Amino acid sequence: MQRIAIIDIGSNSARLVITHIYKNGAYNMVYNQKEALRLSQKTDKKGCLTPQAFTDTIETMKSFAHMCKLYHADRTIAVATAAIRNAKNGAELTKLVEQETGISLHIITGNTEAYISYLGVINTLPYESGIIFDLGGGSTELIYFHERKILESVSVPIGAVNTTAMFNTRNVISPTAYSDLTFFLRTRLSEYPWLKQPKLPLIGVGGTARTIGKMHQRATRYPTTKIHNYKLTVQAFRGIFNRLKGSTLEERKKISGLSSDRADIIFAGAAIINALFEVTGSKQLITSGCGLREGLFFDYYSKERNIPLIADDILARSTENILNLYTPDVTHSKHVTELALQMFDSWKQLHGLGKSCRRLLKTAALLHDIGITINFYSHARHGAYMIQNAKLFGQRRIQKLFLPRPAFYQHADPQKLGHRQQAGADTGTGRKS
Repeated sequence: MQRIAIIDIGSNSARLVITHIYKNGAYNMVYNQKEALRLSQKTDKKGCLTPQAFTDTIETMKSFAHMCKLYHADRTIAVATAAIRNAKNGAELTKLVEQETGISLHIITGNTEAYISYLGVINTLPYESGIIFDLGGGSTELIYFHERKILESVSVPIGAVNTTAMFNTRNVISPTAYSDLTFFLRTRLSEYPWLKQPKLPLIGVGGTARTIGKMHQRATRYPTTKIHNYKLTVQAFRGIFNRLKGSTLEERKKISGLSSDRADIIFAGAAIINALFEVTGSKQLITSGCGLREGLFFDYYSKERNIPLIADDILARSTENILNLYTPDVTHSKHVTELALQMFDSWKQLHGLGKSCRRLLKTAALLHDIGITINFYSHARHGAYMIQNAKLFGQRRIQKLFLPRPAFYQHADPQKLGHRQQAGADTGTGRKS
């Protein structure tokens, strides 16, 4: 049994995540802490982090070190990104952190940051190709992947915090500031012609992308708050972007889904996403709840367990993890699964369902007993809730809704089911997918 602490000191915020790895290889997060550091705003004219930046970072790291001790973390992996990476005295800060807390804070390069974020996305989202952007406070990492392999990547020193300061977009957006910002972003992004991928989705990592998704969910009264694999069309995004452009800081603070501590930097971040839409020609934004921290964990976990760094089947791997976490009798669940699949295959001429439905049935059968972890009585109901909220990757949202309801397929019209799934995948409205 191990507990692994992952620390990410970014340009806007710092995070600590502690994950428990059990003897059977199953893992789950047991602690999560976020602190708003705003290091990109604490840099002087010479490009050095200010004394306030040093003080705030040390205090945050002391807090993180204390929590690691309380949770008995066996291993701590700590990285620093753009703000410390670009500061002339960044290395000095990391030395002081180690002296004061005993934690080795490693400054990673932009390309390394891009690759690690890619690992977090590729192991949790079911897409073969796309453009990933990890939009932070001081930089944006851009990754073009095809057939689940990276073809191009770059770290661009434009983020939500430093761009806000550069063009003074914290409150009212003047026409001149908007024009200058738009021209600047288009010019910088046009340096990378491989971004032009109109048929591929934009996959957003980071607080800005997640916030845009939350705002859209609230506006459309989406029934859940899950943000991972949430989809918006370019038209839906621009509706939100235009609202932000025409609002003051106080008005933004009142927008549902937008936290007050991000209201001052959200427009600059959204402007970067808008520029990416223009440069790539993409028609869809997919938000990812997983990125750098998950990538760091997968890198560590794959080496410890001697398994492939990138999962061949992310649904199978995440299902196996949940099965080992919560199922009291794994042998029984696998036996039930074999029987269910035998019936599915034998009755194929009757139901006419394809491979996608078979995968859903397999997953539902494997996890059918996980609710017993809570209580034997009504364990099917408990299991349904757990499936809806577990870190189960590799399926569309409408499929996840069906997983706790395998009996649904007994009365399903295959043509209607296929139509519903396609509708959920294509609309991008956030209502069905």
